[in-house]
Amino acid sequence: MIALSLRYRDWVWRGWQTRYTFQRAEVLTPHTVPILLLHGFGASGDHWRNNMPTLAQHHSVYALDLVGFGASEKPPTDYSIYLWVEQVADFWQTFINRPTILVGNSIGSLVAAIAAHTHPEIAKGVVTISLPDIEALQAMVPKPVRPIKSALEAFASAIFAKPMFQIIRQPSVIRFVLGQIAYRDRTHIDDELVEIIAKPARDPQAAEAFVRLGQSLNRPGYSPSLTQALTELEIPILMLWGTQDKAIPPSEGARLVQYSNFAHLVYLDDMGHCAHDEAPERVNQEILTWIAAIGS
Repeated sequence: MIALSLRYRDWVWRGWQTRYTFQRAEVLTPHTVPILLLHGFGASGDHWRNNMPTLAQHHSVYALDLVGFGASEKPPTDYSIYLWVEQVADFWQTFINRPTILVGNSIGSLVAAIAAHTHPEIAKGVVTISLPDIEALQAMVPKPVRPIKSALEAFASAIFAKPMFQIIRQPSVIRFVLGQIAYRDRTHIDDELVEIIAKPARDPQAAEAFVRLGQSLNRPGYSPSLTQALTELEIPILMLWGTQDKAIPPSEGARLVQYSNFAHLVYLDDMGHCAHDEAPERVNQEILTWIAAIGS
């Protein structure tokens, strides 16, 4: 049970049931910029539970469960950054329809950056927390080897993914993985956090969606070019990166920030991959100070 009294609503998108969380700004003015939060792989809008109340003191805040995750439907479809970008764009047009600050963690930060590039009317600015460059990871595999790699991964996924999913969705395994990859300080991995990850995994559709997500991630064309998006975006970008991030090397921040004339990189000492949840007070302050500096 989530401790905070967040508001939840359902929204049918492309025939799929999806969920979002929101909090209205305590002080709302015509110049107040909204914030849209986008979670990382395996998480949901509830992963922002320690950020929304503080951010909502001066901004209306929305947190969307991407299709395939959280309390949103997990259909047997082809997942990609393109799909989630269109979900974000349609959500924005339906519920916000004002220039917005897009904030993402991990895969959610990639969705935020690509959404701002693809639909420039959406974003006033973008905040990324540990930004993955999928294209760069795929490019590391030599071209002649890629078809073989894809075939082997598809074969392994068809046979092993569902049995593996039955194991990794167990709370004890989730707790272990979070401690190994996502969090530097394991004291933040409490029962509430584990349940945020474990509950969606008990959905009857979750195993098939897990297989589809894994297959999609390893296909060429899963994501548009992040570096091209960063180069062409002409809005402020705040890149936050935990210095102890074990999932995406902090050195990626120094590489990616060079592609944008509008980006500012801040390293967060002793924080891991999910810095927004590991040290919400620090991350909240970084975001609010930056929004104030760019003009809300």
